[in-house]
Amino acid sequence: MLFELFILGSAVYAARKYSQGMAETSSSNEATAVKPFFDNSRNQQLQEYSPTKEDGKITEDEKTINTDLVISATSLSLAIVGNISNPFLRILSLPGWFYVYIPAFKKASKSLRQEKKADVNLLSIITAIGCFFGNFYAIGNLAAFFYVVSKKLTLKIQNNSQQSIIKVFGQHPKFVWVLVNGIEVKTPFEALKQGDIVVVSAGEAIPADGRVREGLASVDQHILTGEAQPAEKEIGSRVFAATIVLTGRVCIEVEKAGEETTAAQIGQILNQTTHFKTNGQLRADALTEKSILPTLIAGGLSIPILGPMGAVTVNNAHFSYRMLVVSSIVTLTYLQVITQKGILIKSGGVLDLLSRVDTIVFDKTGTLTLPKPYIGKIHTLKACTENEVLAYAAAAEYKQTHPIALAIQEEAEARGLSIPDIDEIEYEIGYGLKVTIHEQVIQLGSHRLMEKENITLPPSLQATEASAHELGHSLVMLALNGQLIGAIELFPTVRPEAKAVLQALRRDHRIESMYIISGDNEMPTKKLAQELGIEHSFANVLPQRKAQIIEQLQESGKTVCYIGDGINDSIALKKAQVSISLRGASTIATDTAQIILMNESLEQLCDLFEFAQEFEATMSKSFNAILTPTFISVAGAFFLDFSVIHTLLLKEIGLTASLANATHPLFKHRAEEDTKKPMALLPKSLNTK
Repeated sequence: MLFELFILGSAVYAARKYSQGMAETSSSNEATAVKPFFDNSRNQQLQEYSPTKEDGKITEDEKTINTDLVISATSLSLAIVGNISNPFLRILSLPGWFYVYIPAFKKASKSLRQEKKADVNLLSIITAIGCFFGNFYAIGNLAAFFYVVSKKLTLKIQNNSQQSIIKVFGQHPKFVWVLVNGIEVKTPFEALKQGDIVVVSAGEAIPADGRVREGLASVDQHILTGEAQPAEKEIGSRVFAATIVLTGRVCIEVEKAGEETTAAQIGQILNQTTHFKTNGQLRADALTEKSILPTLIAGGLSIPILGPMGAVTVNNAHFSYRMLVVSSIVTLTYLQVITQKGILIKSGGVLDLLSRVDTIVFDKTGTLTLPKPYIGKIHTLKACTENEVLAYAAAAEYKQTHPIALAIQEEAEARGLSIPDIDEIEYEIGYGLKVTIHEQVIQLGSHRLMEKENITLPPSLQATEASAHELGHSLVMLALNGQLIGAIELFPTVRPEAKAVLQALRRDHRIESMYIISGDNEMPTKKLAQELGIEHSFANVLPQRKAQIIEQLQESGKTVCYIGDGINDSIALKKAQVSISLRGASTIATDTAQIILMNESLEQLCDLFEFAQEFEATMSKSFNAILTPTFISVAGAFFLDFSVIHTLLLKEIGLTASLANATHPLFKHRAEEDTKKPMALLPKSLNTK
């Protein structure tokens, strides 16, 4: 009696709550379903600038489930009151009870007729039929009520987790401030176009991809790169949409707006990623399907021992759709956590493969080494000093942004050199630069430029060039008025984090072997391999040969992860089981890698493999939480006189525990992030004294 009263009170409360919710929805188009399960701090931060509340609207599926919840709660109340006082009310509970099961009946019937097999909906229908003919109306309505509540809970978690992953990348302000003839003009976001100069102040979201043309700012780009520290932006710096200006004020020249921005492209990629099935989800599909027929047979065979309702109890012990839902939520949870770390996964199925990787193949250039080299030696001729050669080179490379130019400029700045102004500049594409400084002609570039300009290399510099080439170094030659005066030898810069990361991967993530594949000469490739403790290396390898090497490793039984250039190494990336690119946010649309490290740092590899191991463990625990009540329920039906009520309660406990385990990583990693992320300044209009 007390149990029935408790269930009655819960059902009445649920019906009243959702009736109020539906009434509010019908009176306002902006009503939201329920408070989001997953917090989205960036969404809250951008709420002031959000143009619409489309994401908050109740979906058609949610409306249907809300209606079913009210109907099932009402039917359950009638059945319980009928058991307590007026048996006629039990009859009134039948329409609602049957109504809730109509979709399940249609799906079960379709599966039997068209596919000639039973599905999970048939188990629910059998439970309902058994309770009806057994005159257990309250229990049948309780099963229907739990059925709808479970669908409601899992749908909300699934929807909110998916939206939390992708919608932040679609956020944009309603209006932006565009600089027109020196005046800031309030302009609709949709009217923003390439070439506009947009003004962004502290506390505001950057609305487009572009470059800073005026001002200084500290920008929180954690959403794209996973960096905990804000990035300092000055004139010439690249900025991305959806990042936040923390301090300062900048004028940005728009390069990409709207759907062309990096943030919008990431949102589109993640939207596609959430529809990929991992191996865990496929296992859940297979186990669910394969266990239906044995469950039906076990229920039928138990009739002589347990009676009809005992058979219904065994049938109802099946975990039904729960494994499918939970496996999906675990996947969405880790996609969200990994995205917050600045790692973009373009294929959800790669999460399973990562934990099985035992071999990592690195491309040398740009992966184990930084794109920007450093100046190792300055060779001088014609009685020129190193500083003179460097100053002329820095002057020629003024305003150039390629890695060699930046290395020369930084070295000149570090030495405190005075850089002369250039009068004229002429580009020799594929060769180098020719500039005029105070009526003197400077030629800076490769050996081919010197040949083109009929400038002869002395034997000493020819020997230097041969040695540099053998060591994998770059040699930039400098001539003044047609006479060679020196050369700058640039050394590759090994990533400072590389050695520690590689050691951690071996120690903590069961990586058995590592390889370097490089297009460079054998000597520098072997030298780098020895320096980093990599046991295998291949030099002078063309892109097609890289794919062949990976295929050979796979044929020997290895699971290969290739880390390289997401565009130029596309053949090798597609061949490997797992492919990772360090090219960052600027090339995500054309990058063929499955995973992109947005921060362009090898340190994110350790996070990635750690998440993969966590993902496997979380998936296993969630599956166990779903399966354990099933085994207990079947055993209880045979040995402890369990009824359908016991199986219903055990399954709901298992589902709740499984969902809690599936979503726990969000709270765990969110707490870690909250201690690292910079606090964005609020707009002045929101500041309080």
